[in-house]
Amino acid sequence: MVLKRAIHPMPEFVWQALVEANLVDKYRRRPPYQQNDYIGWIVRGNREETRQKRLQQMLCELAAGEKYMSMEYHAR
Repeated sequence: MVLKRAIHPMPEFVWQALVEANLVDKYRRRPPYQQNDYIGWIVRGNREETRQKRLQQMLCELAAGEKYMSMEYHAR
């Protein structure tokens, strides 16, 4: 059985936050599944404050480079 994830388009507010935080390159260096998971997780937030909290978590994790959705991450 092959499971496929839905592909989530990049929302403008997420892209803008990456640009403003100078994290576009760090985002693009993450594997495609991580990029997609972050976007899906952020946009599934029902309330704006939830989406913003998740966005901030993603930005912090990208900046530090050691986490992926609160899990340990080590780039190859």
